[in-house]
Amino acid sequence: MRVLHFYRTFYPASYGGIEQVIYQICHGCEPRGIFAEVLTLGSRERVGDTVFDTIPVHYAKTQFRIGGAEISASAIGRFRELAGKADLLHYHFPWPMADVAHLLASAGKPSVLTYHSDIVRQIRLYRIYRPLMNVFLGRMDRIVATSPNYLQTSPVLAQYRDKTSVIPIGLDEANYPGPDAGRLAYWRARLAAPFFLFVGMLRYYKGLHILLDALKGSAANVVIVGAGPIEKELREHARREGLGNVTFLGAIPDEDKVALLTLCYGVVFPSHLRAEAFGVSLLEGAMFGKPMISSEIGTGTSHVNVGGVTGLVVPPGDSAALRAALARLLDEPDLAQQMGRNARARYLELFRAEQMCASYAALYGAVLR
Repeated sequence: MRVLHFYRTFYPASYGGIEQVIYQICHGCEPRGIFAEVLTLGSRERVGDTVFDTIPVHYAKTQFRIGGAEISASAIGRFRELAGKADLLHYHFPWPMADVAHLLASAGKPSVLTYHSDIVRQIRLYRIYRPLMNVFLGRMDRIVATSPNYLQTSPVLAQYRDKTSVIPIGLDEANYPGPDAGRLAYWRARLAAPFFLFVGMLRYYKGLHILLDALKGSAANVVIVGAGPIEKELREHARREGLGNVTFLGAIPDEDKVALLTLCYGVVFPSHLRAEAFGVSLLEGAMFGKPMISSEIGTGTSHVNVGGVTGLVVPPGDSAALRAALARLLDEPDLAQQMGRNARARYLELFRAEQMCASYAALYGAVLR
């Protein structure tokens, strides 16, 4: 079986949660006889074909943006060509470019869509886009929600419940490098312990401004890993408040991320808007057996982090509650360790890539039949 994934970004040009999910699906389905390719958009310098790991990746040039969404007219022709060779098309929502490509150039191929998030921020553009979106979603053979929480709370998915399945995101530990002794020693010497870790793209919905407010008057140390459009703003926020207990590291290699996940006391994930549909880096914390702190936003974050079991869940946007959660885990190390063990057990039970890929392979087969 040949599957074409279509999404606006992918490795190695961009490393984010959805890119990670696409990679895990492609990589994990290959032993099951499912061979995937990815069509994505790139800059002027990154156009053409390449291979990432064993996955063929095709880049079309981004020509302009509307409301933050990358658009490429040239991608339509490339999509038509690649779709013609595929047995099944796999889209990743939201990205309006995929809607257009499917309606113009999919040639009626069987289609699956992973619904990663509602559209939260671009409300005015969403009103214009909604008719196209409804036609697009209506033509999908199957839709996948990444958690039962999101399926239950999304007003859009409610319209398509009869053809929506839940397949939680999974991670493969084998894709992560083992902790390097040199890297562990380097970070032990550089960072004040114990520390909480945030990993992710620095975007508006990550709630990092709330985390910075929570650190005022707190004994907790926090390390922030990642880059993004609000990085400068966040650094200025921390400088303005005189926060000596937060460290920004920017984007770092996987070897360093693994070292920090190994060393950290816990993972803090303050996303406060529904644009955060799951939280892959939160799941990484569970995989490494760390207690977690997250916000209740009605999405997959509370499927990964079960309040009182694998960590603490606080109201969204509540810096005081977040400060109290950090303090509680520091003050109760036995509780923190037990929550970390529970998080690891929950990862093994529900969130391994093998389980995710087996579910997608079964879904692909059912759609083709």
